[in-house]
Amino acid sequence: MNKREVGSRYEEKAAAFLEQRGYRIIERSYRCRRGEIDIIALEDGCLCFIEVKYRFSAEFGTALEAVNLQKQHTIAMTARRYLQQHGYSDQTPCRFDVVAIDGDQFELVRNAFEG
Repeated sequence: MNKREVGSRYEEKAAAFLEQRGYRIIERSYRCRRGEIDIIALEDGCLCFIEVKYRFSAEFGTALEAVNLQKQHTIAMTARRYLQQHGYSDQTPCRFDVVAIDGDQFELVRNAFEG
């Protein structure tokens, strides 16, 4: 399996994981020239932009550590474009979540970009 196939497989698993927790998936693999957002979902009236990161092992860092400031910036700019394209107002409640998958362990971090 190549890297893209592995990523797609774990995005599928992450989507199921999120749905079990009450998220309603509205889009997957949103792409624009600015970047990509793995999953866009609604949870409790909040539009969630969700990054899915998988690591087989922590040899090169954990999945959560891979969502660095540069990656966060790219996702935020892509989310801004999504909101504009789809006619959402500036008042739309939004947040950035991460599903970090280390081996077979899933971790959901809500508001992952707050710091």
